[in-house]
Amino acid sequence: MAVARMNMNCSIQSSLSCILKPSYFFNFKTTQFKNRLYFPQNHLISSKRSLLCTCSGNFQASEKAEPFVITTPLYYVNAPPHMGSAYSTIAADAIARFQRLLGKRVILITGTDEHGEKIATAASARGSSPREHCDVISQAYKMLWKDLDIAYDKFIRTTDPKHEAIVEEFYSRVLAKDDIYRADYEGLYCVNCEEYKDEKELLENNCCPTHLKPCVPRKEDNYFFALSKYQKPLEEILEQNPDFVQPSYRLNEVQGWIKNGLRDFSISRAAVEWGIPVPNDNKQTIYVWFDALLGYITALLEDKEQISLQSAVSSGWPASLHLIGKDILRFHAVYWPAMLMSAGLSLPKMVFGHGFLTKDGMKMGKSLGNTIEPNELVNKFGADAVRYFFLREVEFGSDGDYSEERFVNIVNAHLANTIGNLLNRTLGLLKKNCQSTLVVDSSIAAEGKDFKDTVEELVEKARINYENMSLSSACEAVLEIGNAGNLYMDKHQPWSLFKQGGAASEAAAKDLVVILEAMRIIAIALSPVAPSLCRQIYAQLGYSEDQFDNINWSKTKWGGLKGGQVMAQPKPVFARIEQIKENENGAETAPQKVVKKKEKKQKVQGVIEA
Repeated sequence: MAVARMNMNCSIQSSLSCILKPSYFFNFKTTQFKNRLYFPQNHLISSKRSLLCTCSGNFQASEKAEPFVITTPLYYVNAPPHMGSAYSTIAADAIARFQRLLGKRVILITGTDEHGEKIATAASARGSSPREHCDVISQAYKMLWKDLDIAYDKFIRTTDPKHEAIVEEFYSRVLAKDDIYRADYEGLYCVNCEEYKDEKELLENNCCPTHLKPCVPRKEDNYFFALSKYQKPLEEILEQNPDFVQPSYRLNEVQGWIKNGLRDFSISRAAVEWGIPVPNDNKQTIYVWFDALLGYITALLEDKEQISLQSAVSSGWPASLHLIGKDILRFHAVYWPAMLMSAGLSLPKMVFGHGFLTKDGMKMGKSLGNTIEPNELVNKFGADAVRYFFLREVEFGSDGDYSEERFVNIVNAHLANTIGNLLNRTLGLLKKNCQSTLVVDSSIAAEGKDFKDTVEELVEKARINYENMSLSSACEAVLEIGNAGNLYMDKHQPWSLFKQGGAASEAAAKDLVVILEAMRIIAIALSPVAPSLCRQIYAQLGYSEDQFDNINWSKTKWGGLKGGQVMAQPKPVFARIEQIKENENGAETAPQKVVKKKEKKQKVQGVIEA
């Protein structure tokens, strides 16, 4: 948006060691893209569930409880979404799903930022009006979120009439605080950032360090926000609340910017028609940051609610977490808090700036022309594979690189082999020897076995990592449960015990119950990351769709499976990705397992059953 504007922040994972707490609440009133796809988990597949309503999913939260509000950037619609915007939203969705499992009333906000000079230019290039252009691109985001199983609660467009009303009211509040004034400004302007740049931060030939394009001289008569008045309050906020900006090294960046001295910034444009007019001056439009950032608050308004700033704030503000790319950290951690203080509103509880997703060692961005097409990835590999790879393999907060070979190898090893194959062969043995029926409760089957303790330790480790937003480590802990299950299977060899009959056969039947109980726990613990896969695992274990929709984290406690429970017929829940190669004449050869060789060009054929 203006909020994801600069490059569609493509990001990735690093551990965050602080859990969101109520103490992070501030209230300052100072003077100063053939789909193997699945619909979103919590509003899914059956006609009984609304496409966009997710609060009624997994565990029913009290309507009176303070909501957990998480926001993605509002993505800039100068071009269709790429993998960077998809990554940010996948991560936000996984965090939101985990919070729902804890029983919290979650509001996941996403949307599109639709005003500004670049939008009008992009629309003109397409031969359409700005409104038509925004409608097309905004819909592309909604369709991609559907394909990626994004269970959002609110989708805000900054062209919505209610948003314009909120922006005007907010502007009037800040104006009444005497924090807006009119002045001339002349400097070097980055069109892609839509921001004036300080010469000392530019590269050779006055190139923007983010977009690698020359900034242009520009002089304008604009309205300005008195950011400099909030230098001291911002310093105090960060000193007293060090968890406000995460990860910690992002906090250091923000503190450095503030200590170097804050400059007032322009909040209007005179030459841009496509935007919200400045109140009482229709010759200027409100600049993107003073427009788009307000979308986080506007989104909270209910459809039939009175359109006012107070009504929106009462519906869930402040946000618990702004999840953004590091390139827009300054606007969220400096500009936005100062704006909120000026308007007398509470600050968000946390701003998390994640890193960039890179390709061939370069940060991806639409303006750089080196993006990964998310629709293509989903079409080839399915939503679960895409979600799992980027959350498991990219450290949340750090930059990370994508390669298709690594993608296929990781997904096959983890989802198809470790998890999918373990479930399939266990259910196969149960069908063959126990008529697909559990012989005893899982709590009884695990008596005297260290395996139960191992699983309990790993699921607790996963919980802690989810709470700390260490998503990669959470995935790793859940995968370790699958690894432990495979080791248990290989050690006990129930297929051999069944052949012996008698007590050995009884022990083998209990072993299958133990492994399937571990699979049940995996289905819950991995559901924030791979929701459709986990839904299928739960169904294989004999549970209904409604039972899956109403699970909560407490169900990860050992002992859920009961004797006499009938399992579904074995059926692979995740298809192993196979590739075909071309021979020297360009003819396709038979499918072969993926190997780490690059002598010949590969292309993905599709999937076959594991």
